[in-house]
Amino acid sequence: MSSRDIGMVGEQIAVEYLKKKGYKILEKNFKLRFSEIDIIALDKDVLVFVEVKTKTNLRFGQPYEEITPAKLKKLKRGVQYYLLLRKKYVNYKMRLDVLSILLDTNRRLQELKHYKNLNF
Repeated sequence: MSSRDIGMVGEQIAVEYLKKKGYKILEKNFKLRFSEIDIIALDKDVLVFVEVKTKTNLRFGQPYEEITPAKLKKLKRGVQYYLLLRKKYVNYKMRLDVLSILLDTNRRLQELKHYKNLNF
């Protein structure tokens, strides 16, 4: 299973999880020149930018541990760019969430952790 396949499975699990929690998915895989925002959603009246990290083992740590200061900086720039394009969301409350997903070798969900409101 390639890392791209693993990521796609994780993002699908994330979308299903968020929908069950009542989030309205606005966009998936919002592409930027320098990175991408995995999921953009509304949680009631809060605009949520979701970074999904998926792994199949913990050899190099938890999935969420891949969120580095450099990654946060890219996400910040991505949020700013998104708001330039989607001006109707400029005055919304916003937050950055991380979904940390661990899959077993058969691509089944083993663990999902939702970290809300990362400082960025």
